[in-house]
Amino acid sequence: MKIACLAGDGIGPEIMAEARRVLDALALENVEIFEGDVGGTGYKKHGHPLPPETLEMCKAADAVLFGAVGDPDCDNLERHLRPEQAILGLRQALTLFANLRPATMFPGLEDMTALRPEVARTIDLLIVRELNGDVYFGEKAIRTLDDGRRQGFDLMSYAEDEVRRIAHVAFRAAQGRKKKLCSVDKANVLETSQLWRDVVIEVAAEYPDVALSHMYVDNAAMQLVRDPGQFDVVVTGNLFGDILSDQASMCVGSIGLLASASLGETQTEYGTKGLYEPIHGSAPDIAGQGKANPMAMILSLAMMLRHSFGLEGQAARIETAVSRTLADGIKGADLGGSASTVEVGDAVLARL
Repeated sequence: MKIACLAGDGIGPEIMAEARRVLDALALENVEIFEGDVGGTGYKKHGHPLPPETLEMCKAADAVLFGAVGDPDCDNLERHLRPEQAILGLRQALTLFANLRPATMFPGLEDMTALRPEVARTIDLLIVRELNGDVYFGEKAIRTLDDGRRQGFDLMSYAEDEVRRIAHVAFRAAQGRKKKLCSVDKANVLETSQLWRDVVIEVAAEYPDVALSHMYVDNAAMQLVRDPGQFDVVVTGNLFGDILSDQASMCVGSIGLLASASLGETQTEYGTKGLYEPIHGSAPDIAGQGKANPMAMILSLAMMLRHSFGLEGQAARIETAVSRTLADGIKGADLGGSASTVEVGDAVLARL
């Protein structure tokens, strides 16, 4: 099993180290680990946030475990050289179009969220976000108009086949959960969203056992804090999914708890090739201080074992160990606790 580990910038190396300790503790056979530079680190060492040797390593791997990218030193670089382009480049190069972001309320953390405990307790949802289209990958530029004013533009677009394939992923995910799927768009004002809705409805005919509903994105944002328990699986585009999944993370207490999987159609001998990462950033303000919460990184490891290697039992063990650690009151600074990055890792290992 070939795993490419890309720690990245900021707190990336610290949280990756804890995930690697958990992986080592599982004592899996036939595992090869490859390490590569990426993000700001990649730029500083190789002149590019996604060096060719790192990209080739990821193409050869069965799965990619990714830390975080982002470096204030690189903020003024041309856009194609900024650290964040590494993750966008990997998604494109590995044809990863489906991002799975689960959000579940861990027992004992109900008081950490801004929601009332009885509302927060109902959260158990999965956001399925399309990754390869929308404004992130459309034509974009800053230009000067004839009258001298500057104008920025980003083209939002989806082709029907792009919508269709992410819809299938979402419907299949719903079949394995509570058989409820909510498609989020802005079809009342965006033609892109109208096509999105039309195609999702067409695909729904192939999944008669899944109840499909539709919601405008502004209402979905409101409903996530008013009644999050109504959602099971949510499918949406790149921009809306980015926003809503971050919002969902705060509904469960901390962005340091949410893992994600980015999947494509490539199948290896073990499962689906994918990239796994916490949804938080590189947090350069706390890098090197032992304050980072490694749980999202560790939970991303669990998602990798489940989706890319079919190791459901091992994935469940990790998730249970994280849940028990939280239930026992061992928390990092993001959750109001005092445990360091390594101490959180120690606690998860002890319960594993």
